[in-house]
Amino acid sequence: MSYMNHDEEYSSEYLADILRTVKTIAMVGASADPTKFSYGVLRVLHETGYDMIPVNPRLAGTQIRGMKVFGSLAEIDRPVDMVQVFRSADALFGIAKEAIAINAKVLWGQISVRNDDAARLAEDAGMQVVMDRCPKIELFRPFWKPRLGMKI
Repeated sequence: MSYMNHDEEYSSEYLADILRTVKTIAMVGASADPTKFSYGVLRVLHETGYDMIPVNPRLAGTQIRGMKVFGSLAEIDRPVDMVQVFRSADALFGIAKEAIAINAKVLWGQISVRNDDAARLAEDAGMQVVMDRCPKIELFRPFWKPRLGMKI
């Protein structure tokens, strides 16, 4: 098994392929606070057309922007393509295990969220892994929009 070198820049093709193919994104560490970065990312990805599923045990059963909040990945009632993580790097390994258990295809660690053991675990399970990146930022790099079938 060859592992991705997460010290190198991810290719634009790799990231664009993920953003083009995933439809359902579970956001672990979603916040209901509009001043938080995770809220803004949730909003933009939702408005872009992704089926967003907020995950936060403290907010389970409530709603963020009209979307039901789940307490854990295991509680989600539909298939998840990507698990996006707004938690500490230390939490990523446990979240990777949960993401594997629900058959997610992608594990995406937000900016500053990097754990090489978690990446190896997810890659061993056949998942694609991105760490220390923001999908909202990547989504709006102008040279990608045509590759994603979106207007610039």
